[in-house]
Formats: sequence, C-alpha cells, structure tokens
Amino acid sequence: MDEQEKILIGDKLPEMKVQTTHGEISLPDEYEGKWLVLFSHPADFTPVCTTEFVSFQKHYDEFRELNCELLGLSIDQVFSHIKWTEWIEENLDTEIEFPIIADTTGGVSEKLGFIHPNKGTDTVRAVLIVDPKSTVRAILYYPQELGRNMDEIVRMVKAFQVGAKNKSAMPANWPENELIKDRVIVPPAKSVQDAKKRKSSDEYECYDWWLCHKEAKK
Repeated sequence: MDEQEKILIGDKLPEMKVQTTHGEISLPDEYEGKWLVLFSHPADFTPVCTTEFVSFQKHYDEFRELNCELLGLSIDQVFSHIKWTEWIEENLDTEIEFPIIADTTGGVSEKLGFIHPNKGTDTVRAVLIVDPKSTVRAILYYPQELGRNMDEIVRMVKAFQVGAKNKSAMPANWPENELIKDRVIVPPAKSVQDAKKRKSSDEYECYDWWLCHKEAKK
C-alpha cells in the first residue's frame, strides 16, 4: 500500500469487521460515542509486549473514567491471544479485560499503517487515539525494542478532552508545563483588533498577543 493511502491524523477510522478475543467487532461502530486507543504489538508471548499488556490493563480504569476503551491488535491468531492472556492471568495475576484483534492476514494492519517493512513483517508498536466521532486524533509509533509509556497515552486523551472543552491548545508537558503549569493556550488572534485586545484582557494572561493562556475548565 502506498504511504498516502495509509491512515493519517484527521482521517476517519475505516469501516472494518475484525475478529477479536471478544468475538467479531464492527469498527468504528462498536466505539461510537467513546474515545478509543487502538494499539498494535509485534507478537504474543514476547517479553516487552507482555509488560505492555499488563500496564495497559493496570491503567484500564483510568481510560474508562475518560470514556475511553482499549483495543489491541497483532497478526497472531485468536487462539494465541487467548492462550497468552490466560498465561498473563495465571502467572502475573492480571486479567486482560479488553479485546485483542487477530489480524492473521495483515490486512487491517496494512490499512492502518501498523506494518513497516524495514522493521520486519510483524506489526510495530503503533497507537491510534480516536475520538467519539471516529476521527483519528493522534498516531504514535514505537520500535519493537521499546515499550510504550502508558501515562503519556492517558495524558494525551485527557489533554484532547480538556482542549476540546476549552477550545484551546495544550502546552508541552501539560498539566505540568514549565511556563503556564496546568493552564491552556488561547487560539491565535484572527485580526489586528483581536491581537490588540489580548494583552489587556481580564480573561487571559499573555507573554505577548500571540502567546496567551487561561485557566482551564475541567
């Protein structure tokens, strides 16, 4: 598949029927009205992937509090997913509660851009963050040798939600930004008059008219 055909930020999650450990699921209909973290892992029964699945499960309640679901994926077969999650529960005392797609043909992974030929035929560690309207809001890629930071993925979902509620952009390291802490960034001025008003506004605090911030409604 050509690079331009792969899913990009701002695209809608493609309509697909996928086989999972929880049965067949229709995407994106199954998650309409919810946020979704759709992530791929290279293979079942591998050490880094096992640590990731335990961590995703440990953070699952945080995601659900944000009206966000988790959906895993690899090119392993369903019976492999089932056996692996059984092993995790029996040996690591962690029940994996979210479904895992068995993309045995690789077709779903190809469509979503989860297979990178220069890194082999397995899926890379990819993450799609999808909003309740089925729009892809963020795409993250990690190599096979590096596990993901779940706190960052939770932070991103929170930031998208706070940003939408406040019609604002979010600063680096939010909510612990070095300049404005947990405040949010006001969108750029759209006129000369608006720019002049910025620095004298009671609603905003500004370093200059193009860098203003305000307290977030959460």
